[in-house]
Parts: sequence; structure tokens; C-alpha cells
Amino acid sequence: MFKTEFIKLKQNGITKTAFQRLGDPDVIPLWFGEGDLATPSLIRDEAKIALDSGETFYGHTRGKAELRAAILNYVQSIYNVDIKDERITVPGSSMSAITLACQMTLSKSDHALIVSPHWPNIDRAIQVTGAEYSCVRQLQTKNGWQLVIEDVRKSVRKNTRAIYINSPSNPTGWVMSREQQNELLEFCRSRQITIIADEVYHRTTYGINVAPSFLEIASETDPLIVVNGFSKAYAMTGWRLGWMITPASISEQMATLSECYNTSAPAFIQRAGIKALAEGENIITELRDNYAIGRDIVMEKLGNHPLIQLTTPTGAFYAFPKIIGLSSSEEFANSLLQKENVGVAPGYTFGPGNDEHIRLCFAQSHTKLKEALERIVKHVEFCLQ
Repeated sequence: MFKTEFIKLKQNGITKTAFQRLGDPDVIPLWFGEGDLATPSLIRDEAKIALDSGETFYGHTRGKAELRAAILNYVQSIYNVDIKDERITVPGSSMSAITLACQMTLSKSDHALIVSPHWPNIDRAIQVTGAEYSCVRQLQTKNGWQLVIEDVRKSVRKNTRAIYINSPSNPTGWVMSREQQNELLEFCRSRQITIIADEVYHRTTYGINVAPSFLEIASETDPLIVVNGFSKAYAMTGWRLGWMITPASISEQMATLSECYNTSAPAFIQRAGIKALAEGENIITELRDNYAIGRDIVMEKLGNHPLIQLTTPTGAFYAFPKIIGLSSSEEFANSLLQKENVGVAPGYTFGPGNDEHIRLCFAQSHTKLKEALERIVKHVEFCLQ
């Protein structure tokens, strides 16, 4: 008798909550990492032109040459670094890139370390490789979320092959400093541990134009894979277009593995990405200014509440408040959805030690955001006072 054992993957808490009322017009959805504005017409129109011109065929598995050149120019312009074309792969979405990075670096006997709180699908990407994983937690302080590099060192095992780190951070808004990047890179270089650096929120920062990148300090032979994409900077979440920058020595493997997963990103979507990189700086600025106002609204509504602990995020577009006395973030998110028609992500799904937290995205329109926050406060007071 043929028997197959499947990897048992659990649905993450974000979709588990959201799928109950997904698409319901009565719900104010703060659960996913996106706003309520469509992708700007500059980008949409370019995709239409590409479709009308018949760009519907297979392409290079590492992405169109023109798109890789546009990414190259973009990276060089914002970081002032010299990156070779063969290091760039466009496999489809940024999540696909993270999955490919895990596949390239991990196997059944290995261990991966996740800097947490973290987006829950990272767990799943590691699990499907057969590797083990554990978390090292950022600390919530009065001055914001912080990572202690010594905690990272202590959490590394003999079989640790990868460290996943997301900066700016989803969900905490923490931004890793240049000093910490140098310290971690030096450590990983000495141990031959690959850093999987998720930098998709690199332009969603407050007070600086771009977050520090590992690309600015690493050589092309360092054990480093940097993942980035279009979803957050250009409001292109549904387009599923991202890129990765790897050591040049694995460019052939990336092309081969990318073909197994997705053949190539759709040609007309790649054309839209080229347009975004070439002419989208104003889009980035306008979105970031809008998110900054949303952040201020969140801090005004939640920042001084006696039942809520919240520090101002310095990057990304999430708040990750701790609700004092909360015992189950899942129960709270479900009851908030049922009674107040507001959708948030339960904290437990972002790694261990987060069940007193919820995550909310403040990229929504300000009127909706204000209304949602008032309902959240009402529900916190109802549940915990």
C-alpha cells in the first residue's frame, strides 16, 4: 500500500481571522499589509500597454534583462553600491524569493534562526525545507523595539545555517542600525551562516529616505541574500513582483530553481515594475507621507491609553500594541471582528511571546482608520476594564 506523509502546516493567524469576513464591506480591514488605494495609474497604464502589445509570453527565469537593469540602477542610486547583473533574480513575488532563499540554504538537518516578532509565513517557508527553526525576540522598550545582537549570538546553534531578519520590521516597525548590521554580518561571515535579509519596507521609513541595507556593507561573496520588491513602496501588493540579490556564484542555481517555482514573472507585470522604478519616486514620497499621518493618528488614539503599551514605529506601516491583561489575541481579534466589524491580526501568529499583542495596518484611509481605532479602544475597555 502506498503511503505518503505530508508536512503539517497550520494556517497563519492573519488569514485564519480574515477569511471569516474577507470582502465584507461592513468590516474595516486592518489585518493585511496594504492600504485601500489602488496602484497608481502611472504603473497600471504601463501594464495595459504591455498587454495590448502582446507581452504575454515566457521570459527569462531570472527576469527580463530590462527589469534587472532597472533594479540595478535603482539599487545603485539609493545605496551607492556596485551590483552585478548576475546577482539579481526576479522569481515572482517577494515571498517566492524568501522561499527560494530558504530552499537554497536549508535542509533537513539544519537550523534557522528568525528575528521575531515576524511575519508568520516565514515559519512555513522554513518548515517545507525540513529544517528546524527557533526565534530570537526583539525587546519592547520605552524607546521602541530593539534587537540585542548578543541574544542572536547566544541563539545560534552548531547547525544554524540561516538567520532571517526583516528590517524595517513587520510587525514592530523596528529599523536595524548600520552598526548592528556590521556586527551581525561579521559574525555570520565567520560562521558561514547565510543572512536572509527581508528589506521590502526599505522605503517605508520616517525621518530617513531609505533604511540601511546589508548591501551597503557586504561583498558579493558574503553569505547574504537580500529580498526586496514592489508591493509596499509602490502600492503593488496584488501584482506579486519582487526581486532578490544573491552571491554571484549561485546565479545559475537561482535561475534553475526560479523556473521550477514560477517559470518567470508575467511579462506585462515586469514592464509595470520597470516603469515604477524609473518614474515612481513621487509615488513613494506620497505614500510615505500618507502613512506618516496614519502613524500619528494611531499614536494619538492608542499611544497614551492606560490599557495599551505602544511605542512609535520608525519603519513599515504597522502598529503592534500590547494590550495589558490580554490572555488570548486570537479570541480578542475574533470578538473585535464580530462585535465591532474591525479586522486586526492576532499577535500570537507573529511568534512566541506575542499573545498580548495585536497588529494593525495604518495604511488605510484616515477616516476609516480613525473609526477603526475608536472601535478598538471601545473593545479593549469592554473586554479588560
